[in-house]
Amino acid sequence: MSDEVRRIDRTLIHKGSIIEYYVDTMELPDGKYAKWDFIKHNGAAAVVPVMSDGKILMVSQYRNALERYTLEIPAGGLNPEEATDTAAARELEEETGYASGDLELLLSLRTTVAFCNEKIDIYVAKNLVKTQQHLDEDEYLNVGAYTLTELEELIFDGKIQDSKTIAALMAYKVKYGI
Repeated sequence: MSDEVRRIDRTLIHKGSIIEYYVDTMELPDGKYAKWDFIKHNGAAAVVPVMSDGKILMVSQYRNALERYTLEIPAGGLNPEEATDTAAARELEEETGYASGDLELLLSLRTTVAFCNEKIDIYVAKNLVKTQQHLDEDEYLNVGAYTLTELEELIFDGKIQDSKTIAALMAYKVKYGI
């Protein structure tokens, strides 16, 4: 018996605007076959925007999958051939109305490794400069500034449940010793 798992076939089931859904036929180590779901995602970038007073800019927006508003760090999908730092800077300005030439990679994460290849590179943005929001046509969100302590309370109260936001805020706290 081999320890190898290998894909025998991948069938596209549906191509959406941000994901592609496939069913993979897999050969397992014992020689049996299984069908596994796979969601292809082109990747994303996110940013922890830190104001000069230490507060963090957050966006509140409606999320269809949860049927409610969520509080998150600014983020968005990558455009074709776009570098993640470019996407993070773009999303920062589009969603918050602030720009920064001071972006530092904080961490990279995979959102749902069981069935999706989405990778999000998360940056910290400092030295923010007020510009103007440039929301997408279907984007409606509010921006607010919070202390890290306030955000931690919202996490532990279950009011922030977005994994990229929780990972980013906790990593920011640890890395910068706040």
